Amino acid sequence: MSNQKDRKNCLIIVLVLLISMAPNAKADFAFGTPTNLGPVVNSPSLDGTPSVTADGLSLFFNSQRSGGYGHYDIWVSTRQTTDDPWGEPVNLGPTINTSSLDGNTVISPDGLTLYFTSNRPGGHGGWDVYVTKRSTASDPWSTPANLGPPFSSSASDHGISMTADGLSAFFGSDRPGGFGSGDLYMSTRATTDDPWGEPVNLGSLVNSPSADGVAMVSLDGLSLCFHSNRPGGYGGFDVWVTTRATTDDEWAVPMNLGPVINTSTFDGAAAISTDGSALYFMSGRPGGSGQHDLWKAPINLIVDFNGDGTVDSPDIAAMVNHWHTDDPLYDIAPVPFGDGMVDVQDLTVLAEYLLGSVYDPTLVAHWALDETEGGTAHDGASGINDYVAGNPLWQPTGGMVNGALQLDGADDCVIAASCINPAEGPFSVFAWVKDGEPGQVIVAQHTTSDWLVLGADGRLMTELKAADGTSTPLVSEAVIADEHWHRVGLVWDGSTRTLSVDEIVVAQDTQTALLSSDRGLYIGVGKDYALGTFFSGLVDDVRIYNRAVSP
Repeated sequence: MSNQKDRKNCLIIVLVLLISMAPNAKADFAFGTPTNLGPVVNSPSLDGTPSVTADGLSLFFNSQRSGGYGHYDIWVSTRQTTDDPWGEPVNLGPTINTSSLDGNTVISPDGLTLYFTSNRPGGHGGWDVYVTKRSTASDPWSTPANLGPPFSSSASDHGISMTADGLSAFFGSDRPGGFGSGDLYMSTRATTDDPWGEPVNLGSLVNSPSADGVAMVSLDGLSLCFHSNRPGGYGGFDVWVTTRATTDDEWAVPMNLGPVINTSTFDGAAAISTDGSALYFMSGRPGGSGQHDLWKAPINLIVDFNGDGTVDSPDIAAMVNHWHTDDPLYDIAPVPFGDGMVDVQDLTVLAEYLLGSVYDPTLVAHWALDETEGGTAHDGASGINDYVAGNPLWQPTGGMVNGALQLDGADDCVIAASCINPAEGPFSVFAWVKDGEPGQVIVAQHTTSDWLVLGADGRLMTELKAADGTSTPLVSEAVIADEHWHRVGLVWDGSTRTLSVDEIVVAQDTQTALLSSDRGLYIGVGKDYALGTFFSGLVDDVRIYNRAVSP
């Protein structure tokens, strides 16, 4: 093949052939660091249940801040463009808000229909579901109407959201017949002119014996976010999501959205932006303005499964190996959470990225080592130039990925700033290396542990320690000191240490937690900077991710 287009077409053909031979995939989404919406939007009181219009210019939420009509009111913040900061929130006024509690807001994509929950007089139970409408964004809201049965009952009913076609509605309720102190329900109708059908409990696969509530469905009806205090979370209430392949399929077992979104405090009332690019939610985590604040986390698509900086044949093979499974690493379509099955939709998305360099927001450090001279090595992820000690030789054309750094085994190494704390969640480190001797170290954390080491006979090992410092080294049988290039990796997924060589897992064990350290890193020498641990050979393309990369 003479050009990239031909190579890409060839890879797609190979992928299709491999799929035809495969047994019965899902690519991972990764959340960026959540950001607080700031003191203009958030208050010293409790702010929650964010809901954003499709154009991203209006944010509706409920708040206990001063200046309202009751204990809990509905407010809106607007902005001129999505690049502008949110403006000062405005109370929706006495037509909407009362002296009672009004909240659990859900705005329609066009901003003309607002659903909310209230315990105002005249309802059917403790909490009822209401709706108000307006003709245009500049018109006043209509007097709220109780949706009545089947949504409002003698129990407490809350947090209704609907699919884009208006044919499916999801809400929470503690009505009799559930599995816990609060369950999720669904009601459907054939057309928008038909009455709503009797609500159906989403069942024991989705609901738990705990409290499950505030259901926020994606517009296509394939993803459902909710919060729950069920076991297996990180705090009192966590954000969970369940998905399905089509609107006719059953919902899958819910997934916890993980430690980036969930903390030891309350996290919940999460809603996906219309374009699938962000998750808005409320949280009581530190760093806010009040009891609970509104936060936003970007949702980033991960297609570089093995973390080598490009989408190519190893990524194709990884997807094929998980074809027709529900592995959450490979289900990339539809954005953002997939549909519970790796299939042609995922293949279509992956094909868009073939043979191209991809931006991966989980890449927290990357030393390409492509310099031609000088005493610094550039970290392309952080933008920092790290110090190169000794007198190593730059090899501009001698690496596996462009250039490489040749270390002498005596005093050559790279001394880098801290980029990750192993105790704070999943992470991965990869490097291309050639040569080396037993006892020499590829990557280490200052005074803490040697992450990638050549053990006896040049076998790859790690001494990354458990939280109590008592774990034994993980040693593989893979010899890498053999005068050939090898891509070596260490992956921690929160419970398992994994070593890989050339995309093949060569050793694994389980640990309860890892030793906490925010010290800097050494590339090419051990944690104590000791003689005998300096690496002798070539090092190239060192990458560190704050996720568990699939080798």
